[in-house]
Amino acid sequence: MIDFWLAAGLLLLVALSFLLIPVLRSRRAQCEEDRTALNVALYQERVTELQTQQEEGVLDAAQMDAGRAEAARELLADTEGAEAPRVSRLGKPLPLLAAILVPVLGLGLYLHFGASDKVELTREFSQAPQSMEEMTRRLERAVAAQPDSAEGMYFLGRTYMAQDRPADAAKMFERTVSLAGRQPELLGQWAQAQYFADGKKWSDKVQALTDEALKTDPKEVTSLGLLGIAAFESERYQDAIDYWNRLLAQLPPEDKSREALQGGITRATEKLVASGGKVAQAPAAKASALLKVSVDLAADLKSKVQPGDSVFIFARAISGPPAPLAVKRMTVADLPVTVELGDADAMMPQLKLSNFPEVQLVARISRAGKPTAGEWIGRSQPLASSTTAPQTLTIDSPDK
Repeated sequence: MIDFWLAAGLLLLVALSFLLIPVLRSRRAQCEEDRTALNVALYQERVTELQTQQEEGVLDAAQMDAGRAEAARELLADTEGAEAPRVSRLGKPLPLLAAILVPVLGLGLYLHFGASDKVELTREFSQAPQSMEEMTRRLERAVAAQPDSAEGMYFLGRTYMAQDRPADAAKMFERTVSLAGRQPELLGQWAQAQYFADGKKWSDKVQALTDEALKTDPKEVTSLGLLGIAAFESERYQDAIDYWNRLLAQLPPEDKSREALQGGITRATEKLVASGGKVAQAPAAKASALLKVSVDLAADLKSKVQPGDSVFIFARAISGPPAPLAVKRMTVADLPVTVELGDADAMMPQLKLSNFPEVQLVARISRAGKPTAGEWIGRSQPLASSTTAPQTLTIDSPDK
């Protein structure tokens, strides 16, 4: 904050200079006026002295005129560099009063409407915190300074959870939801904090939050993990296994929490078997779709395209959203080329090839690099997304 106040002080000095310069100039003018009046008085005194000497017979008329002329020249020499007096319409007190009021009023307005606390927070967040407590204090100040920041509240809630303060975290997540909307991830975090704040007791509120989160996103990981914990605590081991298996399927292979989650599934399985139960087999996973397609360019178009033109090869649903289900990007220089389009190439997790029975293969050349519009195109006939036979596609038509 020191550099901020130094900059503010310099700006204040600049502002005051515009107010004080006229005052200083008026003082200088006053000094010039006083000096001129003194010179005039000395001239008059000299003339009086010459007249007295003439009356006494010391000086004749010629000497009297010469002395008077000499005194006049001295007066002109002394007043020659003096400026014309300035007439101030504002008067002297007003600039001085403004010079005092401007900084006082400016400081008061800044303290009331300014953002010195946000400036200080910005400086603090530019440096790494030394401890979790320091990070918590920073986030609390940030939330207090920006009460409409959903992001700040969310991170403060996560920090409270890391510090084993679930009640405070639940309040933060509730405020976050009120600002950012009822997003599945936020609802899951809120439900988890509320569950631990209630002493690991399942409640209708927590159930409603997890139900709403999973209804919007069946793969919401926090809700799946929480439901698994609650089921395990209430000895519903099969439910715990099911929820944790669903969660396990969403985690990437390198995720460090997979080992702990797998350990929880193993413990739930052991307890279920020890209680005389039997682990239900998970339903068979739906086979992933994988289409193999060879793309080439019609002979009569090879002279009309450039090697660097983009080529988009994608599959889209016959009955479904217009967005591509799987996309690969190549260039004309790569043609002819053979690519595979599968669930792993999905633009969005819910829009997989295997989720739609019939699809169409499309290859488009776009000089602008846009997959939605281009110059030339090739389309296949509708085919089943489960097709395993290689497909051939030729770019041969204008893209209209």
